[in-house]
Amino acid sequence: MARRTFDVVDIIEILVHWHAGRNNSEIAQSLGVDRKTARKYIAAAEAAGMSPGGPPVTEERWAQLVRGWFPELSDTRLRQVTWPAIGAHHDYIGEQLKAGVTVATIYQRLRDERGLAVSVASLRRYVAANLPEETRRSQVKVLRPWPAEPGAEAQIDYGRLGRWLDPAAGKLVTVWAFVMVLACSRHLFVRPVIRLDQQAWSECHVAAFAFFGGVPARLVPDNLKTGVDRPDLYDPKINRSYAELAAHYGCLVDPARAYRPADKPRVERPMPYVRDSFWRGREFASLAQMQAGAERWSAEVAGSRPCRPLDGAAPAAVFAAAEKDALRPLPADPFVLATWAKAKIGPDIHARVGKVLYSVPWRHIGKTADVRVTDTMVQFFIGGDLVKTHPRKAWGKQTDFGDYPPVMWNQRPGCQVRQADRLRDALC
Repeated sequence: MARRTFDVVDIIEILVHWHAGRNNSEIAQSLGVDRKTARKYIAAAEAAGMSPGGPPVTEERWAQLVRGWFPELSDTRLRQVTWPAIGAHHDYIGEQLKAGVTVATIYQRLRDERGLAVSVASLRRYVAANLPEETRRSQVKVLRPWPAEPGAEAQIDYGRLGRWLDPAAGKLVTVWAFVMVLACSRHLFVRPVIRLDQQAWSECHVAAFAFFGGVPARLVPDNLKTGVDRPDLYDPKINRSYAELAAHYGCLVDPARAYRPADKPRVERPMPYVRDSFWRGREFASLAQMQAGAERWSAEVAGSRPCRPLDGAAPAAVFAAAEKDALRPLPADPFVLATWAKAKIGPDIHARVGKVLYSVPWRHIGKTADVRVTDTMVQFFIGGDLVKTHPRKAWGKQTDFGDYPPVMWNQRPGCQVRQADRLRDALC
């Protein structure tokens, strides 16, 4: 298995999975790391007196602990000392990988036939960081646990239902089905949507958790842009909005590999059934009616069907008997949906978010900020630090005069007043 170069964020991901109760084999299988590697980082947490299922640990606290346990991570330059020597054989390594040759064999050939004097670990790190994704993925198999434990996993995907004449818009739109299937009981939830954006993705999750009355320990979504920024088996990067949702509900997100339906078979197989049983031949007056009908269908039709993998039992019956009580309880507070974007602060100290220009303190001119947007506020983060918060508005400009630098006053009488007036006139 090819290794990636480990950084603080990678170790945090291992520790979060361990703290949630997963064993070394499950962590290695899910995150694409060696069991010995996982054990190495988990041992540091155990030596510090931590144990799975303990008090919740924030990501900031994990980062602080990891940097203390592994101070060498603060400087990664030593990892790439041997890379120029390996890079001289880049094309050869790529050709060998495409031919199906393992990294261990490539290392042996480079050492014996070309005199490359590096370690196999260095070669693995080079391959993981520099070779195209498809040459690495083709050599990896992910074995999913079978059967699934009650409450352990839900698999998620979008499936195309068809075209629908939207009475409100007066035009044909494509309707997609958000489907979440509990891996143990095969009980499923379907919600039709006409947008594949972050808001719809989050709303569907909230509705699914309410439908099941609880939250599974792990979510296995497809590699969608709304959930996963960069589809990569070795570094599944969850986007911030989805990460906030997972943190609020206390579950892990473990994305399937891109173009690997076998990683989530329980949600892939029911899609033709959803299209045939729920969608075909039906008419709907509105999207709200369609969504309400899909929820009833999920409970009354799909939930009561005989399921062959369950030896003919109905998913809803298996769910009620074996899985409902194993789900994590819903949090007391509702989830606040937030979307994230990037915005560059211009020389006028403003950054554009949607149709609005918001001011940011002048010392951040030229920087790019991560922007968190909710229904009521807009927050600007730079380097992980919150630097500005504004109430959200629909359009126009939102300026805090305190974000400008101190005025370099001219000493001539009355100049201060004239400069202040010109500044306000320019902004209004």
